[in-house]
Amino acid sequence: MNAPAPRVLVIDDDDDIRGLVAELLQRAGLDVEQAPDGRAGLRAFHQTPADLVVLDVSMPELDGWQTLERIRDLSDVPVMMLTARGAELERVRGLQAGADDYLVKPFGRQELVARVQALLRRARSSTDERQDSYGDERITIDFAQRAVTYAGRDVSLTPLEFKLLSAFVRHPRQVLSREQLLDLVWGDAYGVSGDQVKLYVGYLRRKLDSDEPDTVPIETVRGFGYRYEPPR
Repeated sequence: MNAPAPRVLVIDDDDDIRGLVAELLQRAGLDVEQAPDGRAGLRAFHQTPADLVVLDVSMPELDGWQTLERIRDLSDVPVMMLTARGAELERVRGLQAGADDYLVKPFGRQELVARVQALLRRARSSTDERQDSYGDERITIDFAQRAVTYAGRDVSLTPLEFKLLSAFVRHPRQVLSREQLLDLVWGDAYGVSGDQVKLYVGYLRRKLDSDEPDTVPIETVRGFGYRYEPPR
């Protein structure tokens, strides 16, 4: 018996764009539900949780940021933001708010499908991961609960920061290149700058130890990438 097709919820107040996104994803074999605004999208998400959400930023009443915040209260589901604005600060805001990817309109049709499929692959890989927990002298992680403690303190991480930390502790003492981290954390290196890795490693270090981020055992290996060195 074949597994059911992944379910994607598309939330956008522009009928033409929403219809185009739905058509492209349906052609790619995905099960697509549409919602014309944030409130309708949240109702649909409550009724039948999606495997991935494509979410427009600029919508009346409940905009994309507010909708994303409420989705994150409910789920760690992958979310791709759509926006007409391509400024770096806007992209950073989306990723910091818990989005998993950010696509600027007008977008290429093949790029949209490729990014959605990459996010779904990454989500499946994360679900299939058998390790339930991790612990060393500095860090403990409950993967099922998405709970992290560092030096005995509870640490609140965004979904993307949590995935980055998970990638490090699941490959201890291994140098991971920016390209490997893009694949492990973002799901695909396509359209994502390697600078994003540097940016998020910095965020992660400061979240784990805001007073002394340089003491966090995530080492920069110049010219190669990064390595998590568990305390011995």
